Amino acid sequence: MAIIRRRGGSVSTTSISFPAMTLSYIALFAWTFVVLFPLYWLAVTALKTPLEVNAGPFYIPWRDFQPTLDSWHYIFFDLREDTFRPYTNTVVVGLTSTAITVLLGSMAAYGLVRMRYRVGYGAIASFVVALAIAVAVVVAGGPWPLGLVAGIGVFVLLLQTVARRWKRGVGNDDIAFWMISQRMLPPVATVIPIYIFFQQLQLLDTWAALIISYTAAHLPIVVWLMRDYFQSVPVELEESAAIDGASPYRIFRSIVLPLAVPGLVATFLFVLVFAWNEYLIALFLTSANAQTLPMTVAESSRATMCAASP
Repeated sequence: MAIIRRRGGSVSTTSISFPAMTLSYIALFAWTFVVLFPLYWLAVTALKTPLEVNAGPFYIPWRDFQPTLDSWHYIFFDLREDTFRPYTNTVVVGLTSTAITVLLGSMAAYGLVRMRYRVGYGAIASFVVALAIAVAVVVAGGPWPLGLVAGIGVFVLLLQTVARRWKRGVGNDDIAFWMISQRMLPPVATVIPIYIFFQQLQLLDTWAALIISYTAAHLPIVVWLMRDYFQSVPVELEESAAIDGASPYRIFRSIVLPLAVPGLVATFLFVLVFAWNEYLIALFLTSANAQTLPMTVAESSRATMCAASP
């Protein structure tokens, strides 16, 4: 076997010895076996009974064990409702929350890259005070619409009076860091307030609760991923479109988004994996109607272990 190498204007060939080539193929086949064996093990396990799965490692069908479709029949016929309902919930919630997250996150990331923001400390303090008042109204037993109206009223009042006296504020980099810092908080520390929030709204065990929670949890990831990608888009293209009379929304829709399709697809898949595998939030917010696949798999695993234990 020869390898052709081009150096300048000349072409040279380098031959590989037979032992070296043999070792390279052996290494490639070994690595292929390592990579594909988990897929093979997944396929043959699906053709076993629960007793055979727990009895020991059986590798070769019709030699170590007799293949059967009993598990597939049990899942798709005996547990038809318990199988398709979590799957439908997972697909709907995962795709919907991911689409909303990517849409909002890409717009926020573009705004942080191309526009300059300056949020005063007074406005931030006014929002915190208004939020505290709204929460206090709800905790005191008042209806949540009253707390919402009270919070908005206090925020507007403080924003027009006290907040104007504070000149210092935060910029784009501070806003981006604040958004990603929300991912540093352990999810278990936020799941109880989220549960109480949706309990007050009477949205527990619904698609809406999961979609809103997943969107809020994964939005910082989209902002940071797409923020770096938008920074690589040449700003001269947007300036040329602006000279031709295109509005900022037209520039974003017709120029920036088509150029950012690879980043959008990668981010969409990345966030979809997170939404598909989310367990803790679904555990607290759902019980039966909106139960997702991770919860169903966990319950099935516990039931199998209990049945297999003496």
